[in-house]
Amino acid sequence: MPIIALIIIGAAAGFIATRMMKLETDVLTTVAIGVFGALIGGFALRFLITITGWLAGFVGAVLGALVLIWLWKTYVSRPK
Repeated sequence: MPIIALIIIGAAAGFIATRMMKLETDVLTTVAIGVFGALIGGFALRFLITITGWLAGFVGAVLGALVLIWLWKTYVSRPK
């Protein structure tokens, strides 16, 4: 079933992409453009989501560390 869905989605994506780029192709080429474009786009999006996830984790870690330092300075480390 996934291969059939890939072909149907690829055909639709290829059709839209070839019309947007004003490219006249036959049905097989249109489907191939859509399927391979979906593969390339899928890998690119997964890469960007992974990088974004790492960056969000880093920002979260820095913010957590800042809160921890503030709590430490406010409640634990009292001036003498």
